[in-house]
Amino acid sequence: MIESQTGVRTLDQFLQETAQQDRPGESFQLESPYMLEVNVNGQIWTKLGAMVAYRGNLKFEREGAFEHGIGTFLKRAITGETNPLMKVNGNGVVYLADYAKHITVVKLNGESITVNGNDLLAFEPSLQWDIKFMKRVAGMLSGGIFNVQLSGTGMLAIGTHGTPTTLRCTANSPICSDPNATVAWSANLSPELKVDASLKTFIGRGSGETFQMRFAGDGFVILQPYEEGVVQSSSSSSS
Repeated sequence: MIESQTGVRTLDQFLQETAQQDRPGESFQLESPYMLEVNVNGQIWTKLGAMVAYRGNLKFEREGAFEHGIGTFLKRAITGETNPLMKVNGNGVVYLADYAKHITVVKLNGESITVNGNDLLAFEPSLQWDIKFMKRVAGMLSGGIFNVQLSGTGMLAIGTHGTPTTLRCTANSPICSDPNATVAWSANLSPELKVDASLKTFIGRGSGETFQMRFAGDGFVILQPYEEGVVQSSSSSSS
């Protein structure tokens, strides 16, 4: 597209550049790096509050507290998870976004992945999912830590602050990461909490430097260049 040297566009140019694009094929399509278009034909799951627009005959319904059984309800109560899902039912197109996060669409073909619940934007109902949590981490992070393990065949969308980076890890080359910057990892990995309680780590930001997630094994860890929340020490007190 041609624009003036000042960066000013005519209205027609702006409308053409930002117009919604029809791309036949997959049900999950990126309209921009920050907005996801989902063609709904039946049902999808999304993060509650992620809908920014839609067309067609769609119904939005918050996930019920006991919809997935007492086990899921108790896991959420333990983790302190505050990001329930939303069902989108019907036929139409819905547009999703999450605070201008960078959106990545991933298609699973029989694989499994664990995603931080706050970073999971949407997924197809063909995927099986379950809540996973780390007891010790849940007690040290503000609001707890809530992870979703997804497996099977289908698409999912992840939102990150900035462009994500993937690190490979092995048993001989483990990775330690800030929990608030850790977006997703191989479902076969079981991260452990690593604590550095030296005085130095409590000076300054003192988040991932104090509490870290340690991954060891054959797999990957997906990180974002941003700390999503604030780590709180159970021993700290307000002045």
